[in-house]
Parts: sequence; structure tokens; C-alpha cells
Amino acid sequence: MTVTLEVSEGVGTLRLDRPPMNALDIATQDRLRELAEEAARRDDVRAVVLYGGEKVFAAGADIKEMQAMDHAAMVVRSKALQDAFTAVARIPKPVVAAVTGYALGGGCELALCADFRIAGDNARLGQPEILLGLIPGAGGTQRLARLVGPSKAKDLIFTGRHVKAEEALAIGLVDRVVPAAEVYEQAHAWAARLAQGPALALRAAKEAVDAGLETDIDTGLTIERTWFAGLFATEDRERGMRSFVEEGPGKAKFL
Repeated sequence: MTVTLEVSEGVGTLRLDRPPMNALDIATQDRLRELAEEAARRDDVRAVVLYGGEKVFAAGADIKEMQAMDHAAMVVRSKALQDAFTAVARIPKPVVAAVTGYALGGGCELALCADFRIAGDNARLGQPEILLGLIPGAGGTQRLARLVGPSKAKDLIFTGRHVKAEEALAIGLVDRVVPAAEVYEQAHAWAARLAQGPALALRAAKEAVDAGLETDIDTGLTIERTWFAGLFATEDRERGMRSFVEEGPGKAKFL
């Protein structure tokens, strides 16, 4: 399998495994969507790590496969491509990308689908599609601009240049840079900590932020208010408040 899902300590690791560069061909895209939807459904998966292995996250699409496709074929395929990545972005649980080596083109776009990105000091990120006479097609023009702002996104998309880990951190493309050998360990630890939290509140927080970014402030506040009030019907809210009153802050157990 080119993508696998392994679960440990409440954390589901979505692992790309298509040596040598984890090129995202059609079969890999479809498998990614299938397993992202599985991770979203499974109760034993409370957080997710996206990982490509110790050497490379994903170097992009399978260019040889794409070269053989004409306009009509890509009109059909482009929706399935975006749907695969959107399935990752819509996992209603915390998702962290563990980025080592190259994360280019579709690889960078996949990392953009995570809530948090931990990069190795050997990471290289970019959207080089312009060098092929194309633009990003798996969310890059949209998610990248929302994350780093339109000016920085245009710089990367217009030039196709790669950015090293430290520049990626400076512009907000990644959230933490660590030694390459520690990327997965730290990503898993981040996810495992959140996996101990209140699942419904985490889901609500993610949806409120993500949906709110797509609308005006008043609608966003309505989304927030609706989720906030709704959580008062949950057992986790009762447990969290009871623990706060009886034991002090930060001691509630939600599993």
C-alpha cells in the first residue's frame, strides 16, 4: 500500500510509503482519501500525524503520469485530486504534519491540510508547478495564501522556488523546526497530548476556526456561539468543570 494508517495511543499515523520520493500518483491520492475518511470515522483515532518517512515527506505529483493526461482527462481528475486533500483537511480531529526532506507541489499542499506543521531542519517546501507551466491544483493557491498571506504565497507560486526550514518558519509556513531525526517523535507527542483532550470540544474548535475564516466576522461569531452553547450538553463539559471546581485547573481526564 502506498498509504497506511497505524494507530497508537489514540494517534493515527497516515504514512506515505511510495519510495523513493513519495510521488503522489492517482492510486496514492485515492488511498489517501480513503484512509483520511477512515481516520475521521474511527473512535480510536483522536488525533492524526501525516508522515512521509525519515527522508522525504512528498516530492509532489507523479509527473510522468500527469504528462500522459490531456485536458479532458484532467478536467475529470482534478476534482478527485482536490477531494483527496480536502478529506485530510476536514478530518474533525487535530492533525499535524511531520515534514522531513522535500515537501514540494502536492507534498506542500498536503502539509497545508494539517492544523500544525513540524518540520525537520532538512525540510524544503515549495510550490514549483509554475516551472511546468502549471499552477498548484490541490489547494495550494487557496490554503497557502490563507496561511502565509497573499504576497508571500504569490512569491512562492510565481517563482516556484523552494524555501528552507528556517525561512518556512519565518513566514509561517511551518510552526516548529526541529532536528530531522526528531520530527516524527515530536509530531506524535503533540498529537498524543491532544488525543487526551475533549474530542467534541477539539472538533468544535477546529470547525469554528476553519469555517470562521471563510466568512464574515458576524457569521463566524454565530458559528462560535452555536458550538460554545452546544458543548454544554456534553459529558466532557461536565467533567471538565467539575474537575476545575473540585481539583483546580488542568486536571480533568477526558478519556
